[in-house]
Amino acid sequence: MPEPSTDVLIIGSGHSGGMVAKVLTEKGISCLMLNAGPVVDFEKDRDLKPAYELPYRGLKMPGRLEHVFQSTEFNANTWVDEKEVPYTYDPGKPYNWVRVRLFGGRSLFWSRQSFRLSDYEFKAKDHDGFGENWPISLADLAPYYSQVEEIFQVIGHPDGLPQYPDGNFVVDNSTWSGAMQRFIAAGKKLGVPVCKARSAMGRDGLASSINLLLPDAFATGKLSAVSNVVVRELTVDKNSGLVNGALFVDRHSKREMSVKARVVILAAGCLESTRLLLNSRLANSSGVLGHYLIDSLYGPRIVCSVPEARDGKSTPELMEGDALIPRFRNINTKEKNFIRGYAWNVWGSTGSMDPRNFADYGASLQKKLDSYAGSGFEMSLMGEVLPYYEHYVSIDKHVVDAWGIPVLRVHTQYTDNEFNMARDAVDTGAAMAEAAGFEVLSKSYEPNPPGYSIHEVGTCRMGDNPKTSVLNKWNQSHDIKNLFVVDGSSFVSGGWQNPTMTIMALSMRAAGHLADQIRQGNI
Repeated sequence: MPEPSTDVLIIGSGHSGGMVAKVLTEKGISCLMLNAGPVVDFEKDRDLKPAYELPYRGLKMPGRLEHVFQSTEFNANTWVDEKEVPYTYDPGKPYNWVRVRLFGGRSLFWSRQSFRLSDYEFKAKDHDGFGENWPISLADLAPYYSQVEEIFQVIGHPDGLPQYPDGNFVVDNSTWSGAMQRFIAAGKKLGVPVCKARSAMGRDGLASSINLLLPDAFATGKLSAVSNVVVRELTVDKNSGLVNGALFVDRHSKREMSVKARVVILAAGCLESTRLLLNSRLANSSGVLGHYLIDSLYGPRIVCSVPEARDGKSTPELMEGDALIPRFRNINTKEKNFIRGYAWNVWGSTGSMDPRNFADYGASLQKKLDSYAGSGFEMSLMGEVLPYYEHYVSIDKHVVDAWGIPVLRVHTQYTDNEFNMARDAVDTGAAMAEAAGFEVLSKSYEPNPPGYSIHEVGTCRMGDNPKTSVLNKWNQSHDIKNLFVVDGSSFVSGGWQNPTMTIMALSMRAAGHLADQIRQGNI
């Protein structure tokens, strides 16, 4: 029986995999998509239960999903089981790798923050001398950003700031709350911009590949998909040196299978794609595969109270709504203690307050909670993490997953740059809140462990020089011309921004280039 074959093999079904599938199939190219998890029918598969019917009352099962802070007993079967697919690290340098193996991947759980990178990120080396520039600029990616913003219906407001590039928005002309107006005024005095947040509205309550990208691909008749298969390694033609398919295993039966392909696209997520390349011993003539692991700095936080909203006086007009403070450090001036920058998510609430913000207990605590209810005003940090060669992933030859595939070992930690950035951010944010007349109830300078943000990028970086990068500017392997990697692993720097819009724009651009190369007979 002949081995099954396809024009393009896509490994992964999230935002990046869905985007390349949509673009390629709409250009008439046949694709096969492999995904490690099942197709989920949320209406059919979801079971609603009250907490008292669950063994742990909705809390996390002890010893399970220790690195997934987002998990509870209600959603535990959503995340990758760390006993089934483990990873390792130095106990003194923890890493939180949050994974989803469902059809649609982590696109099903995207927070929807929708930002473009600016040339302060694409050309960061030109600005501060650290690291490397991307081989592309904002101008190169802008047309693709605009198309992605159209598909995902990004709501936002044009602000004209070079560090916060405007886009193809559904324009947000909503009015600011009273508390936010005071906060904006305080920011102006300190030279800190406060802008409308930008987010994908999506469609029918979802902004994922399974409702906005993959349906279009399936509608062409050119996309086939196989669920519940785990890819073991890529295969190579011994004569040409090109990749020619993949070996994979059925997740349940553990039956070994294979498929042939003219082109292979990795879209499994930054670290899974890198793991697959390392286990396949491919695309690493530069020696940088797995290196320059980056994520986003999360954890530092400020909680305030707006005095005028206490004691039952809170109203939506006074308190509700959110904002974003885009990067403002190291734009026109240079900080002494850190390079790059950070942003703040900011929001007010008419809800109750967390009792952990008060050093009190018993009846006195309850009295404060009653008084402060509806007056909460909070800030949560998003900071840029610097790329270092010494921050990397490698194959742990002593540990395998449930299918006998060697797992990743993660080597990374935050540096003084990140800690100094966090301190400046919290001090500046608290000063703004106080200048607005708010009471600062609590503030935390401590970052969450690396990986917490679920923004891991950078381990398969792009560049013009094959000696210092894995991919070219089209997300194409320098070593193997019919191998593309379109997830966040191609990033050269991370920025403060959520990376999803950039991942999709790069995927759209790479797929268009691949289609042209196929049509011209170059691949």
